[in-house]
Order: sequence, then structure tokens, then C-alpha cells
Amino acid sequence: MLKSYAITDIGQKRQLNQDFIYCSETPVGNLPNVFIVADGMGGHNAGDYASRYAVETVVEEIGASFEKSPVKIVGRAIERANALIREKARTDPALNGMGTTMVIATCIGKYLEVANVGDSRLYVVNQKKIEQITQDHSLVEEMVRMGGIDKESARNHPDKNIITRAIGAREYVEADFFNLELQTGDLVLLCSDGLTNMIEDETIRRILTDGGSLKDRAEELIRRANQNGGKDNISVIVIEPVED
Repeated sequence: MLKSYAITDIGQKRQLNQDFIYCSETPVGNLPNVFIVADGMGGHNAGDYASRYAVETVVEEIGASFEKSPVKIVGRAIERANALIREKARTDPALNGMGTTMVIATCIGKYLEVANVGDSRLYVVNQKKIEQITQDHSLVEEMVRMGGIDKESARNHPDKNIITRAIGAREYVEADFFNLELQTGDLVLLCSDGLTNMIEDETIRRILTDGGSLKDRAEELIRRANQNGGKDNISVIVIEPVED
């Protein structure tokens, strides 16, 4: 039986939490479960509005879809959220320029279906390794892919927060999709960059595989990110998909 724990935290420096999370271990429409982390951007209250509105739209669309394919279900939901956020931004000057990242996962048996837009991430973690499944849609990540800088320099690059894709940013949004088979002992982590900018991947792996309840482990990730500076909002969803 699948288990999960979700938590979001304002961090140490921000006045507002612009992250929004959603966690359903039970079916939403034709998907057996749905997990989402979104990290909003935009001035004043536009970022928190964008992340919440996008997630609520995506969940509603997933619930109403007659499609069977997870890629079609989630892809259309993301397109709908993109269109509605752009419409809202056009009609309300206070929301102009808003957008949000999003990473979405659903576990179907031992298979994991993932979609992402922006730089919120999904990892698969076990005793041996931590593997980032999603690819950041960010300027710095593109520089890494082109061989311009290495992973280590990317961690502290001054342009680290410039993202190249977001829901609401352009008329058409392109999500990346990933499908993988989970092994016994794997944990799934969805998170915003407020976690990964504050904690090294290997430390994340150690905390998640150290034992204790999912709640304890998720809260320890938040605590450690805050201890390291907590420069941004921090969101974490930990899923234990496959039992022995």
C-alpha cells in the first residue's frame, strides 16, 4: 500500500509562501493517486495565486478527464492551467507576469509517471543512490547540458533562479514526461528548489534513507534547509510506493 507525506514551509527569508502542494493517495479521475509541487513566481501576491490556481486547475482537469493515458490526462491539464493563468494575468493588472513551476507524479502499480515544467524536481532515492529524474528548465541547467559549466558551479550560480519554462509564461507550455519502473526500497521525492538549493543531493539521500516515519524524514529535510539559510520557500512530498 502506497504511503506519503507532504509539507511546505515559508523558509527563513520570505514574507509569503508562494509554493503550493497537493497530495492524494486515492484516485483522482482515472489516475490512482496524484502528487504535485508548484513554485509560483510574480510580484507581491501573484506567485502564490499562480501556484494555487494552477494546481487546483490541474487537479480539476485530471478529475474530469475521460482519457486513459496518464500523459494525455496530465498534459491537457497543464495546457488548461496555462491558458487560464494567462487569461487571469491579462484581466487583472496585479497578476501580470505571474507563472509557476510544476512537477506532477502518479504511481501506477510499480510504474511512476512524471511530468514537469520549470525547476521543481522529482528524485528517486534508495540506500545506494539518489537520482534526479526531471530536468530543470533553467538557464543554468541549459549551460550545464551544453558543457558551459559543471554541476558544482551551477549550484551557486548567480542566475540560478532564471527559469526557461513555466506555466503561464508563454502562450504554449511544453511539459517533459518521464516513465520509470520503481524497485522495492525506492522512495520518491518531489520538491521545490527551496530544498535543493539549500541541501546537497547526498545529504537528502541520507536523511531519506535513515529510517523513521515519512513525516519525520520530510520534516528533517525542511529543518535542515532552514538551518542552512532557508533562503526560499521549501516544499517536500515523500512517497513510499512499493512495499515488500
